[in-house]
Amino acid sequence: MTTGVLAGIARHVRSKAPMEVIERATITLAGGVEGDFRGAMKGQPHKRQVTLIEAGDWATAQALVGHNQPWQERRANLLVEGLDLPQRPGARLRVGTALLEVTIETAPCDRMEALADGLRAALTPDWRGGVCTKVIEEGAIAVGDAIGIEA
Repeated sequence: MTTGVLAGIARHVRSKAPMEVIERATITLAGGVEGDFRGAMKGQPHKRQVTLIEAGDWATAQALVGHNQPWQERRANLLVEGLDLPQRPGARLRVGTALLEVTIETAPCDRMEALADGLRAALTPDWRGGVCTKVIEEGAIAVGDAIGIEA
């Protein structure tokens, strides 16, 4: 199995709240990253419980617009290094002891444009904005954990 490293974890307590960078978290079936607003939305399909972005993709997008914003400004939950995230629904990712399933591409929103002119467009090609996942198995995660594609 090809593996990468979990390089960062972030969450936000409500819509549009600042992202909080943390070192470890619990991933739950009901709430995604524990304490994160998006994963715990009631009555919503859980296609976006946990979002992931590749560090290299964020760096590329930042270089294209001439900025150097911290990765959590992308508003993703997990930052991944050394692994090309699968760009297909149904692919499964083992992160720490949690298992996630890719549901859709994370489409860049207008908030990215507020960070830097052209950032939304820079994140659009080749799923550069990241992937959305749903939780298949709960588990603990921590910065430095291995992340790998299971299927």
